[in-house]
Amino acid sequence: MSAAWIQTLFLGVCLQLLPGPMGSEGAAPIAITCFTRGLDIRKEKADVLCPGGCPLEEFSVYGNIVYASVSSICGAAVHRGVISNSGGPVRVYSLPGRENYSSVDANGIQSQMLSRWSASFTVTKGKSSTQEATGQAVSTAHPPTGKRLKKTPEKKTGNKDCKADIAFLIDGSFNIGQRRFNLQKNFVGKVALMLGIGTEGPHVGLVQASEHPKIEFYLKNFTSAKDVLFAIKEVGFRGGNSNTGKALKHTAQKFFTVDAGVRKGIPKVVVVFIDGWPSDDIEEAGIVAREFGVNVFIVSVAKPIPEELGMVQDVSFVDKAVCRNNGFFSYHMPNWFGTTKYVKPLVQKLCTHEQMMCSKTCYNSVNIAFLIDGSSSVGDSNFRLMLEFVSNIAKTFEISDIGAKIAAVQFTYDQRMEFSFTDYNTKENVLAVIRNIRYMSGGTATGDAISFTVRNVFGPIRESPNKNFLVIVTDGQSYDDVQGPAAAAHDAGITIFSVGVAWAPLDDLKDMASKPKESHAFFTREFTGLEPIVSDVIRGICRDFLESQQ
Repeated sequence: MSAAWIQTLFLGVCLQLLPGPMGSEGAAPIAITCFTRGLDIRKEKADVLCPGGCPLEEFSVYGNIVYASVSSICGAAVHRGVISNSGGPVRVYSLPGRENYSSVDANGIQSQMLSRWSASFTVTKGKSSTQEATGQAVSTAHPPTGKRLKKTPEKKTGNKDCKADIAFLIDGSFNIGQRRFNLQKNFVGKVALMLGIGTEGPHVGLVQASEHPKIEFYLKNFTSAKDVLFAIKEVGFRGGNSNTGKALKHTAQKFFTVDAGVRKGIPKVVVVFIDGWPSDDIEEAGIVAREFGVNVFIVSVAKPIPEELGMVQDVSFVDKAVCRNNGFFSYHMPNWFGTTKYVKPLVQKLCTHEQMMCSKTCYNSVNIAFLIDGSSSVGDSNFRLMLEFVSNIAKTFEISDIGAKIAAVQFTYDQRMEFSFTDYNTKENVLAVIRNIRYMSGGTATGDAISFTVRNVFGPIRESPNKNFLVIVTDGQSYDDVQGPAAAAHDAGITIFSVGVAWAPLDDLKDMASKPKESHAFFTREFTGLEPIVSDVIRGICRDFLESQQ
């Protein structure tokens, strides 16, 4: 049993033994809003009146029994069971700051963890009053005098043009030292302020890299710049080696989760601050981050001088860690002094979403195999139209070594692997090899071809994080069963789009297609009718990808 937990339990018991509310007889409690925080009440103890009907899901509460002062007072009171959501009187006691505020689900409110805060408070049942809780804040300095009362504060939506989930990975090693560590925090605070943090804008969290990484606060903890600045100010210097690679890998794997506040369809970004150079290997961490769809920026400060290069494990660590080695994801500052002029350019980079090439989307996180009918009934000129159809779909996707993968198989009675997912990793090469596919001519055994593709094309990449798709293009009836092989492909997690031309039976197309059949099976009488189906298949792939991410 930890000392902090024992201290919390002891405090809770003691507070239950305290006498009734103290203060001048007849003094009315102060009416506060749903979102008034502990730090807004600058007294050792105060009687307040919480309004009724506060939205439980919007309360920000950190801790249990002892709450960080950034918590909502009324939220803490409901969480502890002092009042219900109907509101009521609450007595607030100010307490010193502490570490490790716990996360507890109680009375409809899930409180959040917080590693450290400078001040705390706890709550007990307050004195009864005939005064109604109206949800309007009354000044703590003077009683109401008929002046217009303050409105309930609204949560700011933030900069909607800069939606991103951003982790600041700061250097907390002995490399940087206490003084430069504080200058680094000041710079991060300025960046956070300029980003325009808000409920519908960027969300930020902070991780400290040292001997062992520590997540200081998550994306979900704060949605206002003011609270983020408070939280950054409270972060303490840890010291130790600058194990940036270890911290980056930890951030990619543990920070960007739904439970921690990551949002669907929003770019995930890590801004890594390195003072000098990392003590460990950062290349592997960069690979892991890219696999998790995280865009890594490196802000390097005080690059190693020539005499220090012998101590650097890998002099090209920046190029190997960033999302893309194209200059956009790396940023250098000569030192931590006079850094204000570097804030705006960095913020502009972080808000340029079209450059976030490592974000997972339907365009860069899919494996698409094309199964192309090369039977005699197609003919050479129509076969070229089929290849054009395949090219027009393939060129839409971001093909790369860590992005979308394309493969192609041609079939008659036999199957020919034209190229696999691992043969080509640039769009130019893939499109060139598609153009040069030679027409086979022969019979039609689509079922065997599906089984061949599942085994030889998708089999070797079964551990890929990408979602798998198979697009079948055929002009006639198969001489073998298609339903069984297609069902096996579906069971293997492969989504099938079937595209039929001319004499292709609709029943075969539906038997091969994934559900719902009507959005995965297409038919056209003429080969020239393939072109309009291109956009239907692309939209279908993106729709299925998004549904798989929910």
